[in-house]
Amino acid sequence: MKYELRGETLPVVILTLEQGESVYTETGGMAWMSEGFEMKTNMEGGILGGIARTLAGESLFMTTYTMKRSSGFIAFSSSFPGKIVPIYLEAGQSIICQKEAFLCAERSVKLSAYLKKRLGAGLFGGEGFILQKLTGPGWCFLEIDGEAVEYQLVAGEKIKVDPGHVAIYEPSVDFDIEMIKGFRNIFFGGEGLFLATLQGPGKVWLQSMPVANLAAKIIPFIPSSSD
Repeated sequence: MKYELRGETLPVVILTLEQGESVYTETGGMAWMSEGFEMKTNMEGGILGGIARTLAGESLFMTTYTMKRSSGFIAFSSSFPGKIVPIYLEAGQSIICQKEAFLCAERSVKLSAYLKKRLGAGLFGGEGFILQKLTGPGWCFLEIDGEAVEYQLVAGEKIKVDPGHVAIYEPSVDFDIEMIKGFRNIFFGGEGLFLATLQGPGKVWLQSMPVANLAAKIIPFIPSSSD
């Protein structure tokens, strides 16, 4: 399988598949494709798997596209202004990502729900207790809100992040939440009560414009019914 990323603000990934190769996405995720694809929609992992995916921000059913001719192309577009991040996972390698980040992946990649282990991280971590987990082998493609910034943290290295800006991280990265210190910082700093602490070793992907932040900026300008 080969891939090509097109576009800047609202990108699309175009995959070229050879005969017998497959990719899958949530229902309604495909944008366009050439002839020759066989489409199959089912509830991956049964009822429990489907329910777990809905809690992690994906659809109950998933759709698999398999190329039946010598080759063909299929495209998946982003649903929000930002970036599409391609990641290749080795066999058994995993990544953790925010809800609704999953766009598409090779059939060999497993998508499952991931439960945050710490109470504070689940309550105040910006995405709730349940995230998405992808396990290789194979290519997966994820959506990031705004621009994507990568950091490779060494063992013991920490960065502090507004929780909504955490998009993807490797399981080896320790994710925790800490309260901002200082009365004035809490009430007048504009950063909320909590920050996420990411500690290496491992790689993290941060996003510049979480959709919740964008919505908060737009809502004051939307006319209400009383106006």
